[in-house]
Amino acid sequence: MENVILNNQKQCPVIGIGTFMLSPADAENSVREALKMGYSLVDTANAYVNERACGRGMKASGLKREDIYLSTKLWASEFENPNAVDETLERLGLDYVDLLYIHQPAGNWMAGYRQLEKAYRSGKAKSIGISNFEGEYIEALEKEWEIVPQFIQVEAHPYFTQKELRKTLDKYDIKLMSWYPLGHGDKSLINEPIFVALGKKYGKSAAQVILRWHTQMGFVVIPGSKNVDHIRENLNILDFKLTDDEMAEIAKLDCGRRYYNRTDEQLKQFAAWQPQYERA
Repeated sequence: MENVILNNQKQCPVIGIGTFMLSPADAENSVREALKMGYSLVDTANAYVNERACGRGMKASGLKREDIYLSTKLWASEFENPNAVDETLERLGLDYVDLLYIHQPAGNWMAGYRQLEKAYRSGKAKSIGISNFEGEYIEALEKEWEIVPQFIQVEAHPYFTQKELRKTLDKYDIKLMSWYPLGHGDKSLINEPIFVALGKKYGKSAAQVILRWHTQMGFVVIPGSKNVDHIRENLNILDFKLTDDEMAEIAKLDCGRRYYNRTDEQLKQFAAWQPQYERA
């Protein structure tokens, strides 16, 4: 497995299993099987309502805790809950997480970030991050943070490479973790002629070529699936490397196209919504 080195000198695998929109049963199965086949990064969140299931999958994999990199996210309704981090750890069945995010720039998000900093200092979070913080939000946080985050998780793919955001990230060596890495499954992206051609050249699928592009961009990528064959295929991307010329051709696809555009009204809803966590 390839790793990226973070600004606190810790390491994170370049590809992991995402669990967004997976039911608890599917999340448990996907995490268990992914870890058995060679993954070591698992990404979840309070809002996914499958943290307990991810914890069960981790235990069922048979891997040692230190061989698994677990990231999760505090939801906006938890930012002012002083027990949010401990409750998150309880659901996961862990003493610490490798990476703890705040999930959205909603509600009192600065209180949420202070919780991350406290968790980092105490060792309950080995690294910290921000999710969906772009533009004015990362600019505001930049003025207030006491500990620079190690990660940001945002939408990124060949149609939208986050050029502007990366100017700030590069300044602090903050790593980017991609969601919607395949353009939310958009066939027009996956079937771009360059990905089809490169797939034939390297004996890979177009999706595998795109995932490899992410890792060569320096991004960490977390495609999610409940299909074991897809999970295995997504991992099988590290035995080839795109050339500089190929990366340059792919760069021409960047057209600023997003698949998700958040509104101010949604941020208000995020601040008010309370996840109904799994009981067991």
